[in-house]
Amino acid sequence: MTTSIRIGGGRNELLQKVEALSGQHLANCYQCGTCAAGCPFHQAMDLLPDALIQHLRLGLPGILERQTFWICAGCDTCSDRCPRGLDIARIMEALRQICLREGGDHPALTQLERADLGALPPIALVASMRRNSG
Repeated sequence: MTTSIRIGGGRNELLQKVEALSGQHLANCYQCGTCAAGCPFHQAMDLLPDALIQHLRLGLPGILERQTFWICAGCDTCSDRCPRGLDIARIMEALRQICLREGGDHPALTQLERADLGALPPIALVASMRRNSG
């Protein structure tokens, strides 16, 4: 049996979106920290992967404003080491997709000013190029 806790009550729509996009059941995470211990970029993250998953499960606000999922390189070290078999890299990718989708229009890279290109997270540029190339 699984019990979901939502701060403020109601359905946790972001959690449902992440689980649907990633194919992962975040309740399987028991916060062991193995994912963070193996991450080569953990020092640059504003919230470690296990804590980010806990924030998602609790429905805490501000998750999409975090930098953790933009910093994630998708190297799969966390996923390979997870004792519960969670593919954390897929969870991070799902968060990037949700964030980009909620951003509205996606301008072509050639339409962006040079200064704007430097301010965008590199993974957002890569995702944009993948989406806009045939």
